[in-house]
Amino acid sequence: MPRVQVYLPDDLHEQLKERDLPASELLQVALRAELERQDALAEADRYLDELAAEVGEPSQRQQTTAEAIARRIRDRSLDRVG
Repeated sequence: MPRVQVYLPDDLHEQLKERDLPASELLQVALRAELERQDALAEADRYLDELAAEVGEPSQRQQTTAEAIARRIRDRSLDRVG
């Protein structure tokens, strides 16, 4: 298994040591999650490009409506958390 060197701010390193956390395992999990997130975003972009090619770009009215719906969903989710 290859080794890499990672630099952490002093405060983060101190918290890691205080809690006796496995840095290597945590970094692997975080890196996998970030790679999956980037892959999902790239796939969403590809899908949206295909969709736009198939049905055309949304109108300004459609974009405004979609943004309003997304805001309501986001706000409702935040209300449940808070």
